[in-house]
Amino acid sequence: MAYSQLTLERERAGRLVGLGIRFFLSAALTAGQTAGGTAPFALGWVTAAGPGLEGAAALAGAFAGAALFLPFAKALPFLAVAVLIVTASAALGGSWLLSRRRSAALTAMGLFATVEGIYILQSLSPLDRLADCLAAAGLLGASAWLFWPLLRGGEGRGVVDGLLFLAGALVTAVENLELLGFSPARALLCLLAALAAYDRGPAGGAAFGLGLGLTAELCGSRLPLTAALGLAGLAAGGCQGRRRSGAALAFLAAAGAAALAEGRPLPLLAETAAGTALFLAVPRRFVAGKRVRPAIPPAPERSGDAPAPWRQRLDRAAAALRDLYDSIGRSAPPAADENPAIVFDRSAEKVCRGCALCELCWQKDYTGTFNAMNDATPYLLERGRALPKDFPDYFTGRCIHLQDLLAAINGELSAFLLRRQYRRQLEETRRSARGQYAQLSELLAATAAGLEAAAPVMAEGVPHCQVGAALRPKAGETVCGDTVASFRTDRGRWCLLLADGMGSGEAARKESALVCRLLQQFLEAGVAPEAALKTLNSAMTLRGADSGAFTTVDLCVYDPGTQEAAFYKCGAAPSYIKRGGVVRRVTGASLPVGLQGPPPDVTKTPLPPGSFAVLVSDGVADQEKDEWMLNLLAGWSGDDPQDLAGLILAESVRRECLRDDCGVQVLYCPETKAREV
Repeated sequence: MAYSQLTLERERAGRLVGLGIRFFLSAALTAGQTAGGTAPFALGWVTAAGPGLEGAAALAGAFAGAALFLPFAKALPFLAVAVLIVTASAALGGSWLLSRRRSAALTAMGLFATVEGIYILQSLSPLDRLADCLAAAGLLGASAWLFWPLLRGGEGRGVVDGLLFLAGALVTAVENLELLGFSPARALLCLLAALAAYDRGPAGGAAFGLGLGLTAELCGSRLPLTAALGLAGLAAGGCQGRRRSGAALAFLAAAGAAALAEGRPLPLLAETAAGTALFLAVPRRFVAGKRVRPAIPPAPERSGDAPAPWRQRLDRAAAALRDLYDSIGRSAPPAADENPAIVFDRSAEKVCRGCALCELCWQKDYTGTFNAMNDATPYLLERGRALPKDFPDYFTGRCIHLQDLLAAINGELSAFLLRRQYRRQLEETRRSARGQYAQLSELLAATAAGLEAAAPVMAEGVPHCQVGAALRPKAGETVCGDTVASFRTDRGRWCLLLADGMGSGEAARKESALVCRLLQQFLEAGVAPEAALKTLNSAMTLRGADSGAFTTVDLCVYDPGTQEAAFYKCGAAPSYIKRGGVVRRVTGASLPVGLQGPPPDVTKTPLPPGSFAVLVSDGVADQEKDEWMLNLLAGWSGDDPQDLAGLILAESVRRECLRDDCGVQVLYCPETKAREV
């Protein structure tokens, strides 16, 4: 509650600040007037403010500005246009007419031209005032267009344009205030033109300079600024990407040439020099025109060099996620469930406090009332609502406000059950988030550890392993639900995958193929097998939360350099290792992928040359009746893994009659030299 109140107070304070800004800037912009005495900038600000309190604040500022800066004869049409704009915005704000930038600007120009046209037609010299009316209408439309991103939540270049135009409009209001012939406002106009030109290049600088100078002249400037600022903006924009001093000199030289051509060099030269000096004094971070020379790309790292910066970044990211995981674990333990008695306490507070029998029920016969409530609690929680039959007869016969009490109990009971559901969902979300943070931390840590050393180079004398595989669908199906995959990683390790999707047919095949593909991508990216399986398990658990689907995974990772094999099992059938006539069974008890459970079972064992590693799905053999598998492997004397896979599958079909999908995959490590007889 305290946090919500603080948030509301901050939002309220921010809203008041925004309204205040709209009010004061609207009043200040009223001071910027054309030669005919109209204030188009303030009207553009009112147009962009829109309906609601924002538009009302801008309109109030226009009234204040009219009282301060406009004579009565000019204030009347100005305020009439402002009121019409706000009224139209409130009435048509939800339609396309005033909800879009262009249509709002055109509508405001039309309202201004209509009101001013009435006054022009009633004047003695309509043609003399027509030019000023058209100029003011154009400035009004431009103001509304440029102020729109500032007041309607725009971003990027539009906001920058609006800020520059707002600064120029405010400066033109005091442009003719001079000190010994020097106008600080015109120096600020030169600063704005130089900044825009250095940021946007020749075309943008010339356009902004011309627009700024024309606006100043329409507002009664005593100096011809259009040509000077336009030419200076073109020259400074041509220096975009170079040193700022060069752009300042180009701006000063171009403005000076224009001033000499106009015959008024001294005031404009002094003001331009002051503006360029301010331009050079602006901090570097506020000037966007300077371009950084691209750095020379570093020489590529050698394969034997460890990428230390990347490893450090991954380690830090993993540590941050681990700290986040620990912080969630160290948080306050979840609060115990509320006592259901709170339902009766709150209901009695609403109904029984004003009852005539309150003292009898809750003081003299408190034990009987307490027992009645306590006996009814199991029925309420099971059903989710209270009925008169849930309470004993002595209680229902005495209560004179029974229906009101039942209604209050049902209302409090609904709130109680919703709170309980919310707390349980929150705790479940917290546990899920902790698991995800932990798994991502392990994933990054494993990747960083993989960068610790360069990929080993395999010895020249180590031969390539051979892989054989065989699949057979369940009887009556055309597609096998098992999927096998084998590949070699960049580190020279052989990976064999066998996934068995839940059920059979096409649906099972899609699930097993998806698991194999994702796991292969993780392993080929250098992710450790345990971290990859944990991450995949979490993702598949969320994916199958509704359907309850799962997939068994059998993974064998063989390193020819160390001659060691690691078996990772997630609900998979036994695997087998054959060395000569000796056969060893490898089992595991972890749950399949998609059922949130403990980490996968890992078994590491030597696998010297001349050995076989055999992976099978549960449709081929299971641990309780695989004696035939052990005997078959012990008696096998060949060296072709594909022949062995076919033999195992054929024998399984003969024995099991394809009661389930069958998948077999065999890895053979050839001997480096012929065995002695």
